Amino acid sequence: MPPIHPDQRVAVLADARNLYHSSHSVYSRNVDYASLLEAAVYDRKLVRAIAYVVRAHAPEEESFFEALEDIGFETKIKELKTYSDGTKKADWDVGLSLDAVTLGRHVDAVVLCTGDGDFSRLCSHLRHEGTRVEVMGFRQSTATELIEAADSFVDLSEQTDRFLL
Repeated sequence: MPPIHPDQRVAVLADARNLYHSSHSVYSRNVDYASLLEAAVYDRKLVRAIAYVVRAHAPEEESFFEALEDIGFETKIKELKTYSDGTKKADWDVGLSLDAVTLGRHVDAVVLCTGDGDFSRLCSHLRHEGTRVEVMGFRQSTATELIEAADSFVDLSEQTDRFLL
Protein backbone atom coordinates (compact mmCIF):
# COMPACT_ATOMS: atom_id res chain seq x y z
CA MET A 1 0.00 0.00 0.00
CA PRO A 2 1.46 3.40 -0.95
CA PRO A 3 2.09 5.64 2.06
CA ILE A 4 -0.41 8.30 3.02
CA HIS A 5 1.17 11.69 3.54
CA PRO A 6 -0.32 15.03 4.60
CA ASP A 7 0.29 16.68 1.23
CA GLN A 8 -2.11 14.29 -0.50
CA ARG A 9 -5.23 15.89 -1.93
CA VAL A 10 -8.31 13.76 -1.39
CA ALA A 11 -11.89 13.56 -2.64
CA VAL A 12 -14.50 11.66 -0.63
CA LEU A 13 -17.53 10.23 -2.44
CA ALA A 14 -20.23 8.72 -0.22
CA ASP A 15 -22.93 6.45 -1.64
CA ALA A 16 -25.47 7.34 1.07
CA ARG A 17 -28.14 4.90 -0.08
CA ASN A 18 -25.70 1.98 0.00
CA LEU A 19 -24.35 3.01 3.41
CA TYR A 20 -27.87 3.41 4.77
CA HIS A 21 -29.02 -0.03 3.64
CA SER A 22 -25.79 -1.66 4.83
CA SER A 23 -25.83 -0.07 8.29
CA HIS A 24 -29.53 -0.78 8.77
CA SER A 25 -29.52 -4.36 7.51
CA VAL A 26 -26.57 -5.35 9.69
CA TYR A 27 -26.83 -3.04 12.73
CA SER A 28 -30.20 -1.22 12.54
CA ARG A 29 -28.24 2.01 13.07
CA ASN A 30 -27.33 5.13 11.11
CA VAL A 31 -23.90 6.09 9.81
CA ASP A 32 -22.00 8.84 11.61
CA TYR A 33 -21.04 10.91 8.56
CA ALA A 34 -18.87 13.33 10.53
CA SER A 35 -16.66 10.45 11.72
CA LEU A 36 -16.74 8.91 8.26
CA LEU A 37 -15.49 12.11 6.65
CA GLU A 38 -12.83 12.66 9.31
CA ALA A 39 -11.49 9.12 8.87
CA ALA A 40 -11.60 9.34 5.07
CA VAL A 41 -9.62 12.58 4.98
CA TYR A 42 -7.14 11.34 7.61
CA ASP A 43 -5.27 14.64 8.09
CA ARG A 44 -4.89 15.18 4.35
CA LYS A 45 -6.13 18.07 2.21
CA LEU A 46 -9.81 17.67 1.42
CA VAL A 47 -10.56 18.91 -2.08
CA ARG A 48 -14.20 17.84 -2.22
CA ALA A 49 -16.67 15.67 -0.31
CA ILE A 50 -19.87 14.62 -2.05
CA ALA A 51 -22.76 12.59 -0.64
CA TYR A 52 -25.03 11.02 -3.23
CA VAL A 53 -28.55 10.89 -1.80
CA VAL A 54 -32.05 10.01 -2.94
CA ARG A 55 -35.13 12.08 -2.21
CA ALA A 56 -37.87 9.62 -1.31
CA HIS A 57 -40.06 12.21 0.44
CA ALA A 58 -39.47 10.60 3.83
CA PRO A 59 -40.24 12.70 6.93
CA GLU A 60 -36.71 13.49 8.09
CA GLU A 61 -34.71 13.43 4.87
CA GLU A 62 -34.41 17.20 4.43
CA SER A 63 -32.86 17.53 7.88
CA PHE A 64 -30.50 14.67 6.95
CA PHE A 65 -29.46 16.49 3.76
CA GLU A 66 -28.86 19.69 5.74
CA ALA A 67 -26.83 17.79 8.35
CA LEU A 68 -24.61 16.35 5.60
CA GLU A 69 -23.96 19.87 4.31
CA ASP A 70 -23.19 21.12 7.84
CA ILE A 71 -20.64 18.32 8.21
CA GLY A 72 -18.92 19.36 4.97
CA PHE A 73 -20.49 17.24 2.27
CA GLU A 74 -21.91 18.66 -0.92
CA THR A 75 -25.16 16.79 -1.54
CA LYS A 76 -26.20 15.56 -4.93
CA ILE A 77 -29.87 14.65 -4.86
CA LYS A 78 -31.76 12.34 -7.19
CA GLU A 79 -35.51 11.87 -7.06
CA LEU A 80 -36.80 8.36 -6.39
CA LYS A 81 -38.61 7.14 -9.50
CA THR A 82 -41.66 4.92 -9.25
CA TYR A 83 -42.47 2.89 -12.34
CA SER A 84 -45.90 1.70 -13.51
CA ASP A 85 -45.26 -1.81 -12.16
CA GLY A 86 -44.63 -0.33 -8.70
CA THR A 87 -40.86 -0.79 -8.67
CA LYS A 88 -38.78 2.10 -7.39
CA LYS A 89 -35.33 3.10 -8.51
CA ALA A 90 -32.74 5.79 -7.94
CA ASP A 91 -29.26 4.86 -9.02
CA TRP A 92 -26.20 7.09 -8.60
CA ASP A 93 -23.65 4.68 -10.13
CA VAL A 94 -23.06 6.65 -13.33
CA GLY A 95 -23.06 10.07 -11.62
CA LEU A 96 -20.68 8.98 -8.89
CA SER A 97 -18.39 7.30 -11.44
CA LEU A 98 -18.25 10.37 -13.66
CA ASP A 99 -17.44 12.59 -10.69
CA ALA A 100 -14.73 10.15 -9.54
CA VAL A 101 -13.09 10.10 -12.98
CA THR A 102 -13.22 13.90 -13.24
CA LEU A 103 -11.96 14.48 -9.69
CA GLY A 104 -9.35 11.76 -10.07
CA ARG A 105 -7.44 14.07 -12.39
CA HIS A 106 -7.16 16.71 -9.65
CA VAL A 107 -6.51 14.68 -6.50
CA ASP A 108 -4.04 12.10 -5.26
CA ALA A 109 -6.67 9.86 -3.67
CA VAL A 110 -10.36 9.13 -4.08
CA VAL A 111 -12.18 7.59 -1.12
CA LEU A 112 -15.29 5.65 -2.11
CA CYS A 113 -17.67 5.12 0.81
CA THR A 114 -19.74 2.22 -0.47
CA GLY A 115 -19.88 -1.53 -0.68
CA ASP A 116 -21.28 -1.67 -4.21
CA GLY A 117 -19.31 -4.06 -6.40
CA ASP A 118 -20.37 -2.11 -9.49
CA PHE A 119 -17.59 0.34 -8.60
CA SER A 120 -14.78 -2.22 -8.91
CA ARG A 121 -14.15 -1.32 -12.54
CA LEU A 122 -14.07 2.36 -11.55
CA CYS A 123 -11.37 1.54 -8.97
CA SER A 124 -9.29 -0.23 -11.61
CA HIS A 125 -9.61 2.72 -13.98
CA LEU A 126 -8.66 5.32 -11.37
CA ARG A 127 -5.66 3.27 -10.25
CA HIS A 128 -4.55 2.86 -13.85
CA GLU A 129 -4.68 6.65 -14.17
CA GLY A 130 -2.43 7.02 -11.12
CA THR A 131 -5.03 7.91 -8.50
CA ARG A 132 -5.01 6.08 -5.18
CA VAL A 133 -8.39 4.48 -4.42
CA GLU A 134 -9.56 3.78 -0.90
CA VAL A 135 -12.84 2.08 -0.05
CA MET A 136 -14.74 2.40 3.21
CA GLY A 137 -17.65 0.07 3.83
CA PHE A 138 -19.17 -2.59 6.06
CA ARG A 139 -17.35 -5.84 5.28
CA GLN A 140 -20.52 -7.96 5.53
CA SER A 141 -22.10 -6.00 2.70
CA THR A 142 -19.07 -4.94 0.66
CA ALA A 143 -18.39 -6.83 -2.56
CA THR A 144 -15.14 -8.77 -2.54
CA GLU A 145 -14.30 -7.52 -6.04
CA LEU A 146 -14.53 -3.92 -4.80
CA ILE A 147 -12.15 -4.60 -1.91
CA GLU A 148 -9.70 -6.33 -4.24
CA ALA A 149 -9.82 -3.50 -6.80
CA ALA A 150 -8.95 -0.79 -4.26
CA ASP A 151 -5.56 0.20 -2.86
CA SER A 152 -6.97 -0.08 0.66
CA PHE A 153 -10.16 -1.00 2.48
CA VAL A 154 -11.43 0.31 5.81
CA ASP A 155 -13.97 -2.03 7.38
CA LEU A 156 -16.44 0.23 9.19
CA SER A 157 -17.68 -2.84 11.09
CA GLU A 158 -14.41 -2.97 13.02
CA GLN A 159 -15.19 0.39 14.67
CA THR A 160 -18.96 0.54 15.03
CA ASP A 161 -18.68 2.82 18.07
CA ARG A 162 -16.92 5.34 15.83
CA PHE A 163 -18.87 5.04 12.60
CA LEU A 164 -22.43 4.35 13.75
CA LEU A 165 -24.91 6.49 15.69
